[in-house]
Amino acid sequence: MKKSPQDTAEAEKIRLDKWLWQARFFKTRGLAAGTVKGGHVRVNGNRAAKAAQTVGAGDVLTFAQGRVIRVVRIIAPGIRRGPAPEAQALYDDLTPAPEPTDETFVSANPKYEGKGRPTKRDRRMMDLIQPGALE
Repeated sequence: MKKSPQDTAEAEKIRLDKWLWQARFFKTRGLAAGTVKGGHVRVNGNRAAKAAQTVGAGDVLTFAQGRVIRVVRIIAPGIRRGPAPEAQALYDDLTPAPEPTDETFVSANPKYEGKGRPTKRDRRMMDLIQPGALE
């Protein structure tokens, strides 16, 4: 039986939720399907409405993973959910690098330069140094 070009094109396509699961972006296929159904995944800039939408090589996916917005280009459809190196070969990560944060705004806690826990006198001095302490 001879395969038609249409059958070959369909063989290179895979369900969106299945691909997200095989590429190890989601722990279960159900989580991937729920994210797609919730409208949180975009395929080539268009919101994916169904988890059964087919994707293939060259498609660009945009979705949230934790606190990071991921942008990936599909290189190949997966055959199975294999180990991480195999899953990373399925896509090209286009996610921009995170912006560097200023270290002064990272921690709101006061810094104590001495050793050990500050004494009551040290804490009072730190309170006086902080702006707006007596206002």
